[in-house]
Amino acid sequence: MKRVGIIIFLSLLICKVGFSQTPDYTKYVNPFIGTGALDSLSLSGSNFPGACMPFGLVQLSPDTREYPDDPCSGYDYNDSTILGFSHTHLNGTGCPDLYDFLFMPFGGDIKWKAGSDDGKTKGFRSKYSHKTESATPGYYSVILDDYKIKAELTATEHCGMHRYTFANKDKKHHLIVDLDHSLVRNSPYRFCKILSSEVRVVNNKTIEGYRIISGWAKLRKVYFRAEFSRPFDSHVFKAGQYEFADVVIANHTELKIIMNFDKDNDKPLIVKVGISSVSTEGARENLNAEIEDFDFDAISNLANKTWNKELSCVDIKGTEVQKRIFYTGMYHMFIQPNNIADVNGNYLGTDNSIQNAPDKKHYSTFSLWDTYRAAHPLYTLIKEDRVAGFINSMLRQYKSYGYLPIWQLWGTDTYCMIGNHAIPVIVDAFFKDIQGIDYKLAYEAVKMSSITSHKNAPFNVLDKYGYFPEDIQTQSVSITIEIAYNDWCVAQMAKKMSNMDDYYYFLKRSESYKNLFDKSIGFFRAKNSNNQWINPFNPLAYGGNGGFPFTEGNAWQYLWYVPQDVNSFVDLMGGKDKFAQKLDTFFTLQAKPEDINGNASGFIGQYAHGNEPSHHIAYLYDFVGQPWKTQYYCAKVMNELYNDNQSGYSGNEDCGQMSAWYLFSSMGFYPVNPANSVYCFGSPQLEKATINLANGKQFKVITNNAGGDNIYIQKIILNGKAYTKNYITHNDIVSGGVIEFFMGKKPNKNMASYEIPISFAK
Repeated sequence: MKRVGIIIFLSLLICKVGFSQTPDYTKYVNPFIGTGALDSLSLSGSNFPGACMPFGLVQLSPDTREYPDDPCSGYDYNDSTILGFSHTHLNGTGCPDLYDFLFMPFGGDIKWKAGSDDGKTKGFRSKYSHKTESATPGYYSVILDDYKIKAELTATEHCGMHRYTFANKDKKHHLIVDLDHSLVRNSPYRFCKILSSEVRVVNNKTIEGYRIISGWAKLRKVYFRAEFSRPFDSHVFKAGQYEFADVVIANHTELKIIMNFDKDNDKPLIVKVGISSVSTEGARENLNAEIEDFDFDAISNLANKTWNKELSCVDIKGTEVQKRIFYTGMYHMFIQPNNIADVNGNYLGTDNSIQNAPDKKHYSTFSLWDTYRAAHPLYTLIKEDRVAGFINSMLRQYKSYGYLPIWQLWGTDTYCMIGNHAIPVIVDAFFKDIQGIDYKLAYEAVKMSSITSHKNAPFNVLDKYGYFPEDIQTQSVSITIEIAYNDWCVAQMAKKMSNMDDYYYFLKRSESYKNLFDKSIGFFRAKNSNNQWINPFNPLAYGGNGGFPFTEGNAWQYLWYVPQDVNSFVDLMGGKDKFAQKLDTFFTLQAKPEDINGNASGFIGQYAHGNEPSHHIAYLYDFVGQPWKTQYYCAKVMNELYNDNQSGYSGNEDCGQMSAWYLFSSMGFYPVNPANSVYCFGSPQLEKATINLANGKQFKVITNNAGGDNIYIQKIILNGKAYTKNYITHNDIVSGGVIEFFMGKKPNKNMASYEIPISFAK
């Protein structure tokens, strides 16, 4: 017995030591960051707080709007009521979609409508309080005050799980499943139409169905199967204005079902829901594969452990606030792209045929205009094992469309935004030697995507004029200079693959931005097809995403977009001094026009951190020998435009790009050119960051004297030796090692004041 006792003691000790050595990263994740602005003049992120798994199909989250539109996540922290829990959501986007299959438990009389938020029109929606609401990775909980129902949510990759606990145990309760929940109909900006829907009662513990919907994604199919832990006593359908009892309702555009639970409400009601983009059979297989029984806590614990493992790729030391911003940012980065393939690998192809992914992964939700800048380069460092899957999924679109994704959702392109920024993502992976990709096919895809005309990219016009004339192509300035960057990327890949004719062709075309630069005023501006400047010209005027020379920005913000050759652009601007002086004006000019675009926020002068065109600009001082100004403005953005509450972002999170900027910058470096394997130094904020690389090595970033006013780099040591460069390469990082920054309150103007290379660093 004594020996047994010793063994038990040692086992417990080992378990305790092992547990203490495994950090809990999930405790720093606050899913409410970025879910609600503090006032009507600011943005917050447009994030949702619900349950999901890394890169999973399901995002089971509360909706506070009957017709979700703004914020596009469907949830606003400032709202006071919840009308249900739907299974799919977008994370931080500027356009809405999804919100599939709304489930809402309620008591009392049967109600078919949600009712109004102000209570004037009664419905099944309920008031709630943030005091009884909580969320952690893979789990969400809230008390529905009107019915005294505790709603809990968790998720697997393809499934959602609900647990409803009723305080009023003796009363009848209902559960509505709304297949009609979606965007505002007949809006000129957010048109949505349910093309067909069906719900079928399999038995008194199971329902299944589908809907085919046209919204932001023009044709989207989604299927579900829901199984209940205990039988419902009766049910009723409603299709349009008509109620039905025991019939299958199919091919209807306004469809709901209510299940009634008249007894046994002293027991929690647990519902597990499988989702598929392919078929109801796929939804059933997903459910059977991922949730065997009704053990809610087991699924919730599994989700938490999965998230903790996913977040362990970077271990940091810093303040509690920094940890919450950092790990929540990483969490937001890992919500998408989403694997829309079923557990058997089947997915709905872009040509509407059923295809199969050998690795069981087919990713969609590619917000590429945003994420190519920092999120995708960061994936190559901290999620290298996912990168090939992302790119292979993009290549599948090329095979059916003839060009790569622009903004892909649920397997189809929305054509939102401009350029084709799958190109730099692929070229970046090529030069970083990411394995598992057919680069011969990849080069074919990036080339054909650059010569096959498609929406917002009439390449025959570019070849004819050397730029996009505004009278032929709106958003002409932004499109011209963004495609010029893509062309540079194609040229570099062509050269590496010895396709020299392509190299010279695309390299020449990559200089097309020069044709829209007006040296007399020092700005890019629009021309018509007669090669004449368009007047009047106002560098402060904002463009939306149509009918203007600029896309979600103005001439000040797009002035700095030549990441492929900053040094040549410096010369075009008149040299380093003039370039730096113009940057100084950019960061200090406070004037704002009345027609400011809604995406412009987080201002420091004309710098607008709330939208992506500004994200690299603070780092441009590095190229003209004034890195201390980069350090100043990077620290200012991190300290003033990020926080750890519901207003945590200065603009839409945009599928992880806003977070990726913070993650990179807090570690002290950032990819100004997202495809040349060079990271420029900024102002490291974290005491320590350890990147656990896919090759088993570690790269450690140590910041001495971090915090407070110590925002300026005094010296750098890399692997024990003095380091005087103002950048680091991807190869330096993946080789493993230690970089140390020593910080101070005053700039060290004698350090690292030389040019940064534009060539690929291998």
